[in-house]
Amino acid sequence: MSELRKATVPEATYFVTLTVVGWIDIFTRKEYSDEIIKNLKFCQQKKNLKIFEYVIMPSHIHIICRRNRGLLNELLRDFKSYTAKQLLQLIRDNPQESRKEWLDYMFQFFANRYAQNSEYMFWQKTNHPIELYSNRIIQQKIDYIHQNPVAAGIVTEPYYYLYSSACADSPLKVSNL
Repeated sequence: MSELRKATVPEATYFVTLTVVGWIDIFTRKEYSDEIIKNLKFCQQKKNLKIFEYVIMPSHIHIICRRNRGLLNELLRDFKSYTAKQLLQLIRDNPQESRKEWLDYMFQFFANRYAQNSEYMFWQKTNHPIELYSNRIIQQKIDYIHQNPVAAGIVTEPYYYLYSSACADSPLKVSNL
């Protein structure tokens, strides 16, 4: 079943959330977060994606973004498909990953719930896109993104969290809104 809301307004700015199935904490390992960063950079360089704010939390990602040409929902679909395959392979190949068997089981379990997933399902189907149409809503979502790691008790200040646009040393450069 397709989600009700989709990011289909050309060149609109959206707040989107990409969530791992079962809210499984995957992005607690640097190599998995770095894979997301690498793929977001590719989308910025080759797929006309403008990222304004972001945070990679242990089980989900929040992004404020826009696609300058093409539909954002198509880019998100392709991004999720590609990164799912990459991340599943990274998990399998990671000698430090103590949860391999459990993760494998969980990704198979969630795939069995949806006919279009053959073997594994990494991302939840929905992206929960919210079109950002006013400065008040934009600021609310920026604050939410930056405060997410603080609210989760991961850091005491937003700028301490490396995988966030709030951090000056963030590995992903963002555009101005």
